[in-house]
Amino acid sequence: MNRLHPLSAVVYALQYGFVWLWIPVFLVVVLSGVFDPIRAAWMPLFALAGLAFGLVYGVAYYYRFGYQVTEDTFDVASGVFARRSREIPYGRIQNVDIRQGVVQRLIGLAIVSIETAGGGDTEASLNFVSEAEATRLQNEIRRRTAGAKNRRRRRTERPMADTPDDEADLIGPRRPPEMRRDDAMSDPDLESLGPGTGAGDSVAHWETPTETFAEPRRQRLFDLDSRELLLYSFTSFRPAAVAAVLFIFFLATDTIVEFFLTVAQPVGGPADLETGTTGSYGVLTIVSLINGIVITYLLSVAYTFATYYDFRLGRIDEDFVYERGLLQRYSGSVPSEKVQSVTVTDNPAQRLIGYAGLWVETAGYGPDSNGGSQSAVPLARRDRVYSFTENLTDVETPAFRSPPTLARRRYLVRYGLVAAGIVAVAFGFTQVTIFDRWYLAAIVFAAVPVAAHLRYVNLEYYVGDEHLVIRRGFWRRRTTIIPYYRIQTVSTRRSIFQRRLGLASLIVDTASSQSFSWTAPTIYDVDLEDARDVHQTSRNRLQSALRERADADDHGLSVDFT
Repeated sequence: MNRLHPLSAVVYALQYGFVWLWIPVFLVVVLSGVFDPIRAAWMPLFALAGLAFGLVYGVAYYYRFGYQVTEDTFDVASGVFARRSREIPYGRIQNVDIRQGVVQRLIGLAIVSIETAGGGDTEASLNFVSEAEATRLQNEIRRRTAGAKNRRRRRTERPMADTPDDEADLIGPRRPPEMRRDDAMSDPDLESLGPGTGAGDSVAHWETPTETFAEPRRQRLFDLDSRELLLYSFTSFRPAAVAAVLFIFFLATDTIVEFFLTVAQPVGGPADLETGTTGSYGVLTIVSLINGIVITYLLSVAYTFATYYDFRLGRIDEDFVYERGLLQRYSGSVPSEKVQSVTVTDNPAQRLIGYAGLWVETAGYGPDSNGGSQSAVPLARRDRVYSFTENLTDVETPAFRSPPTLARRRYLVRYGLVAAGIVAVAFGFTQVTIFDRWYLAAIVFAAVPVAAHLRYVNLEYYVGDEHLVIRRGFWRRRTTIIPYYRIQTVSTRRSIFQRRLGLASLIVDTASSQSFSWTAPTIYDVDLEDARDVHQTSRNRLQSALRERADADDHGLSVDFT
């Protein structure tokens, strides 16, 4: 078994020491209030004892932690009192990620995380190893994972070796489009790169007694240049910025309120919160809102810039590999065979300048979200993104269909009810505060027709021969391409209002995890007959795709997918 870098012992000791420093302090505080014999004066003594125990435990944890690259599995053993041994088969490994914070980059350390397709949690994490060891592990595990895939693929293709070519064409095996070797996302200007340094470089020559693998080459697919990085930073918004602003406001409420008062006073704001008038409070509210939006936006720009700084996407064998990050450098991979769907995203600002982004969704894990979404192209010209998408998925040019115009009327009514609710809230607000012009809130009704129209025109779908394409959303429009063989379920949903209008929505689930911001692709508000037709077509083509794949994996068993 290999040990972590020696500095890991220091880190573990400090971590556990800090935790155990406070546990006895908390116990003494609680117990001293219940039992008279226990004195609060004992607190420093118990705190030192807890700190000493934590330091010793951290060092012991370091010496009891080991990892090893074996022929078939990556083994990890950990635990001081309760020992835990994990053997992770290479065939299950989905990603081997390397993460470096600012301090870790300065002292040459890295965290290696091993992810499997089983869920969003890290299967094993090595805190910390040297940069060279991190790169060695990433390449070694990737090499062995590729070997496991090759062996599985040969077992799949071997039964076809004796099959006549014309028959093979009829019954498969048929490889998923993204696994074909014809240069997915290729570009005539792209160049193949030889071995380099750092995480994500090509792996070394590999030979076994029974087979020889050509040296994999890393092919550069996309680099985010400085202009695109700035455009992406200024035209996108990170919800995390809102949480950061709220956290800062929680920590420094008085200072921030004073700042808002100082900024609002020259334009008619109150001198303080106790002596203002209705008008001055209104000015303070508007000025504070504008300042809050500007500060949140600037934080979002800074966060996006730091996250996607020096973004590079490449490919080694069947895996997409990427690197990014200014303060925290991140290196990971996306196995192409794990890709469930591909989504093109854009917002009004990006559509205005003709740019879009490309995301891939995998099963179980994605570093860019708590689901399985990963940005493959943060931002590029729209025609280039669509070219990438077509090469990656082999999707034909979609001929989109729209929901019936009845849907637009439905949105008109829905948003009208929302506007009425806002006016009602404003009226209630004026009954308990000094504000009295509740009727000004009625201006929101002017936005109702526009909102209903924009929602309607951005709802489209396309039922292709091999893919289902779904477009939805205005503020962040998403065009998702789903191969039929990746569909898990197709469900039809009808609310009370939809039933009255003869409409229905189709929800298409894949194995990729959903998150707060990434919901399942949905075809909204189509005619019931069209919904049933799409549902049946998707079901039939899913079954056909599964039969083809089952034929490829034929083990002499009969499978009925109906």
